[in-house]
Amino acid sequence: MKKNEYYEMDIHSMGHEGEGVGRIENFTVFVPHALPGDRIKVKIVKVKSSYAYGKLIDIISPSENRVNPMCPMHVKCGGCQLQHLAYPEQLKLKKQKVIDNLERIGKLENIVVHDAIGMSRPERYRNKAQFPVGTDEATKQIQVGFYAPKSHRIIETDTCYIQHKINDKIITQLKLWMKNNNVASYDENTGKGLVRHIFTRVGFKTGEIMVVLVTNGTHIPNKEQFIDMIRSTSADVKSIIQNINTKATNVILGQENRVLWGSDSIIDYIGDVKFNISPMSFYQVNPVQTEVLYNKALEYAGLKGTETVFDLYCGIGTISLFLAKKAKKVVGVEIVPEAIEDAKQNAKINNIDNVEFYVGAAEEIIPRLYKQGYKADVVVVDPPRKGCDEVLLDAIAKMQVEKIVYVSCNPSTLARDLRFLEDRGYKAIEVQPVDMFPHTHGIRLSGFLKSGF
Repeated sequence: MKKNEYYEMDIHSMGHEGEGVGRIENFTVFVPHALPGDRIKVKIVKVKSSYAYGKLIDIISPSENRVNPMCPMHVKCGGCQLQHLAYPEQLKLKKQKVIDNLERIGKLENIVVHDAIGMSRPERYRNKAQFPVGTDEATKQIQVGFYAPKSHRIIETDTCYIQHKINDKIITQLKLWMKNNNVASYDENTGKGLVRHIFTRVGFKTGEIMVVLVTNGTHIPNKEQFIDMIRSTSADVKSIIQNINTKATNVILGQENRVLWGSDSIIDYIGDVKFNISPMSFYQVNPVQTEVLYNKALEYAGLKGTETVFDLYCGIGTISLFLAKKAKKVVGVEIVPEAIEDAKQNAKINNIDNVEFYVGAAEEIIPRLYKQGYKADVVVVDPPRKGCDEVLLDAIAKMQVEKIVYVSCNPSTLARDLRFLEDRGYKAIEVQPVDMFPHTHGIRLSGFLKSGF
């Protein structure tokens, strides 16, 4: 097999990032935008010792599950990897992804994996959007959109079908204001230019909108016009904020926020729990499916009102407050101080007083609490993609907690951690995938383990 050569091939399966997988001679070939059942013409762009990467050139005969993507920028933009796959098949693919990880990585047997719970309308579901702002080198026109896959080249889009519609109006007004006032976009290469990103949050149940202008500096030319133009997009705009980020970094938000107009936060609900959301708050991007996921976690916890629950990696207290309505006491632990302050505020505005929140790494806090006599009946963990620290899992096992509910955004680290817990006396009973990210390869899961002690 040679680089830059053209071949015909059949696609027989899909990789974990949504790419099609087939074979040419003795090589496994990964091809983005190809589907099982496709026969394609492919150009080989990279060759390794036993596998290669190809570029889809032509679809000779399509898979029966191939559909027309709703977004014309689907191939160019790196945001959605699966729009060309019929939605029921996306759900089957995600379930299989979970099964494969549990079997290959976790070596787990007799664990029930339920069908992935999808959305009745899998579009316009995101409540947070982050758009990079740049300038087209050829036309010198302002660009707002998304980065192309594995690059910082901006793909300009008129609309995004997984984001809230208000973003279309906000982007239009941003471009107009920048043009009217000769405001330059930020240039990563030179470190010059003012506007880096436009960042939005929308409360799906309240309708409240927050708009954050991320700037490389403090001065905003004709600030009043910017405020007026953003407010003109919707009567639901409640908060307009400037975030200052002058560092040469890929991190979107800086540490300083200045309220330009309105409040410093917006309100939204998950179920009947109220949340105060600031620019820095971690808040699930799909509120409809978040409620589904948290209700499943609550079901697995099986609370009767007498239990003490540890909620680890608790963020702004989203799961903690759900649990607190059914438990005797909830202890939340999170390493980010600002998140804990949000969690305490969220408990206060919901009049929930049977929760305690601690700042610090869960693998340090939990062993200390255990030594002080704290004992949990149920532990809920919702770690980042890297999964749980082994020190933490070992501490949970030593406490001989009866039930563990593991909420995950990464099937591979979930499988690894479930294996670790099974080796220490637990039994993984079932896993429920919930499709939080339709049209992408991402999936969220709720897993249930029971003590074998």
